[in-house]
Amino acid sequence: MPPKKKTVYVCTECGYDSPKWMGQCPSCGAWNTMAEEVIRPEPKSGGLSASRPLASSPTRLSDIKHDTENRTVTGIGELDRVLGGGLVKGSLVLISGEPGIGKSTLLLQLCQKLCREGTVLYVTGEESLSQIKMRASRLGTDRDTLYILPETDLDNVMLQADRLKPDYIFIDSIQTMYNGDIASAPGSVAQVRDCTIRLMQYAKSGSVTILLVGHINKDGNIAGPKVLEHMVDTVLTFEGERHNSYRMLRASKNRFGSTNEIGLFEMTGEGLVDVPNPSAALLSGRPQDASGSCVVATIEGSRPLLSEIQGLVTKSAYGSARRTAAGLDYNRAVLLLAILEKRAGLMLGSFDAYINVVGGLSLDEPAVDLGVILAITSSYLDKPIRHDLAVFGEVGLSGELRAVSGASQRVNELFRLGFNHCILPTSCSDGIKAPPGVTLYPVANIKEAIHTCFEIDK
Repeated sequence: MPPKKKTVYVCTECGYDSPKWMGQCPSCGAWNTMAEEVIRPEPKSGGLSASRPLASSPTRLSDIKHDTENRTVTGIGELDRVLGGGLVKGSLVLISGEPGIGKSTLLLQLCQKLCREGTVLYVTGEESLSQIKMRASRLGTDRDTLYILPETDLDNVMLQADRLKPDYIFIDSIQTMYNGDIASAPGSVAQVRDCTIRLMQYAKSGSVTILLVGHINKDGNIAGPKVLEHMVDTVLTFEGERHNSYRMLRASKNRFGSTNEIGLFEMTGEGLVDVPNPSAALLSGRPQDASGSCVVATIEGSRPLLSEIQGLVTKSAYGSARRTAAGLDYNRAVLLLAILEKRAGLMLGSFDAYINVVGGLSLDEPAVDLGVILAITSSYLDKPIRHDLAVFGEVGLSGELRAVSGASQRVNELFRLGFNHCILPTSCSDGIKAPPGVTLYPVANIKEAIHTCFEIDK
C-alpha cells in the first residue's frame, strides 16, 4: 500500500512549516505567506541494507590533496573584484537584486567574456528566444559557443546539459524552475530548495560553474527559503536606485574570497560599464557653497571610497520631529542626532532631520559618523563646509572620536581627488605622513570637529 501524502504549510518568507494554515507566520510575522505543500514520505525500510553500497566514507584530513583554486577571470573588472579574482570552477553563484536593476544584462555581458574560455548554456524561464536575441544584439553578444534554452522544467535542463557538456550554466531565474515530482507551484519553498540542491550536486560532481538569478521580495530579501543562501557558494546582490545610473554589486557571502569588496557599474545604453574611479563619479555634480554637504572617506573592502553625505534640518510643522535616513542605518542616524544634541548643544528636538547618501550607496561603516554630524550641523547653522575638506571618524556616545582602520589609505585617496584638508580622530593621526599640500586636523571630540570645520580659512 503506498504511503499517505502529508500536507504542510510553509512560510515563503522564512521557511517555517506548520501542520495547519495560519494568517500570520509565528516565526517572522509576515502575513498571508503560508503556502500549502504536499510531502510524499519515503517508504519505510528496515534500516541500511548490508548489500546497499555506501556513497562515501571518511577520509583522513592529512590524506586530502589540496590544489589551488581554478579561477577564470571574467574580464569584467568590477565583477572579478567582488568575486575575489574570478569564477571558481565548480562553484554555485547566486545573483539577486530588484527587478530591472541589470541582473540579466550582466549575465549576457558575462556570456560574451566566458564564451572565449568554454561553452555556455543560458537557461531562461522568463523570456523568449527573440527577447534574448534583441538584448544580445544591443549588448554586442554573439558567440558560437553560447546556447540559449527557454525552459522551466529542471529535468529537461539537466538532460540538455548532459548532452551539451557546457563549462558554464546560467539559470535565469531559479524561481521559475520546477521539478515535476513535487506537487507545488514554481517559486514555492519546496521547488526552490529542491532545484537548488540538484543544481548544486551537478556543479560539484561535474566541475561546472553555475550562476543563478534570484528574485527578491518586497522586504528586499531573496525570495524562497533562507536555506537557498546557505547552499550556494557565493551570494551577490545588486544595489542601486531605479532612476540612478549607478549600480553597486556587493557580496554578502563568498567561500572563495572577501565579503567586504564592492563593484560599481554604470548602466548605459550598451549595458553595464565598469566605473574604475568610483570616488570621482560619486562626487561629480556636488554643489559648491551649499550647506548640509560633507564628504566622508570610507573603505569598502580594500578600496578607499569618497562619498557625499547630505543633511537637511528644517523646522518641524508637527508636534513630533521626523527623522529620515537614506543609505544609512536609521537607528544609527537617530543615535548620532541624540549625541549631537546632548554633547554639542544643538537643540534638534523641534526640527525635522533628513540624511541622504548621494549615489544610492548604502554605507554601514562607523567612519561615516563624523560626516553625518558635520552635515547636520552645517544645515542647522546654514554654513557651508569648504569644498576641499573631507572627514572620517567614529563617534562615541560621549561625543568622543574613536580611531578607524586604514587612515593612511583614506588620506591618500582624498589627496588623489584634490582634497587639501582632512579632519580625523586624534588617535588616527599618529604615524600618518600627510601628502604634499594636505593639512590634517586631529580632533578629540565632536565639539572640536565642529569648531575646526567652520574655522578653517575659506
